Amino acid sequence: MELASNHLYHTHRFDEGNPVAERKTRLAVMLTAAMMVAEIVGGYYYGSMALLADGWHMSTHALALGLSVGAYVLARRYAQDGRFAFGTWKIEVLAGYTSALFLVAVALLMFYQSMQRLIEPIVIHYNEAIIVAAIGLGVNLITAWLLGDDHHHDHGHHHDHHDHDLNLRSAYLHVLADAATSVLAIIALIAGMLWGASWLDPVMGIVGGVLVSVWAVGLLRDTGRVLLDAHMDDPVVEEVREVINEVDPEAHITDLHVWRVGKGKYSVILSLQSNNGLSPNDFRKALSIHEELVHITVEINQFNTSL
Repeated sequence: MELASNHLYHTHRFDEGNPVAERKTRLAVMLTAAMMVAEIVGGYYYGSMALLADGWHMSTHALALGLSVGAYVLARRYAQDGRFAFGTWKIEVLAGYTSALFLVAVALLMFYQSMQRLIEPIVIHYNEAIIVAAIGLGVNLITAWLLGDDHHHDHGHHHDHHDHDLNLRSAYLHVLADAATSVLAIIALIAGMLWGASWLDPVMGIVGGVLVSVWAVGLLRDTGRVLLDAHMDDPVVEEVREVINEVDPEAHITDLHVWRVGKGKYSVILSLQSNNGLSPNDFRKALSIHEELVHITVEINQFNTSL
C-alpha cells in the first residue's frame, strides 16, 4: 500500500475569518442595537404595539449579528489551534446555522403576534409609528447595503453558490428580514391611516413571517449540509472520478470521501486499486489541477495477481 498527501508539512488553514465582513458586521450590530432601543422606547412612549413588536423583533437580529461577529473573531483566534483538524471555518458556518434558528424564532413570533392582533385589534398611533418605522427602514437599508456589498462581492467571482460566506449571508438575511418587515409595517400603517384598514397591519405581519421562514429554511439547509459533510453529490466529486479515469482507466475507486473545508474548498481522501505502476503522487498531481481541492490524500492498493 502506498500513500500520498499534499506535502510533508502542510497547513490546515483553509478559510478562517473575513476581516472586511467582520468590520462591516460589527458596524451593523451597533446600528441595529441603536435602532432596536429607539423602537422599544418609541413603542412604550406612543403606546404602539406595532413598534414595540418590531423593536423586540430587532433585538433577535442584533443578537444574531453579534453571533456572526463572534464567529469571525473565534475563527481568527483559533486559526492556529491544532485541535481543529481542518481549520476553523466551520465556526462561521455554525454561527450561520444558529442564526437561522433565530430567524425561525422571529418568524414564529411574528405569526403569533399577528394572529393575536387579528383577534384583538389595538389602537395604533399612526403618525408616530410611521415616522419611527421609516427611520427603522432607513437604518436597515444602510445596514443591508453595508453587508450586501460584501455579500454579493463574495460570490461574484464564482457562480457556484458554495462560495458564499454563510456567516455573512446569515447576517445579511437578518437585516433583509428586518427591512422587509419595516416595509410591510409602513404599508399597513399608511393603509390603516388613510382607509381605516387596521386589519392590514397583522395581515402584513403574517406575510412577513412567511417571508422570513422561507429565508430561514434555505439558510438551515445550506449550513446544515456543510456541518453534516453532505457534499458527495457536489459536482467536484464527479470531477475527481473523471480525473482518476483519465490517469488510469483501469483503476478502481474503493473508497472516496469529499467534504468542504472552506468557501468553495474541498478535502479529498481516496483509496484506489491500480496495477499500472503509477504512484499515489501521480494521481494527486492530476487532482491538484482543480484549485478547489486543497487537501488531497491518495492511497493505492495493488491487485492481488498471485491467485
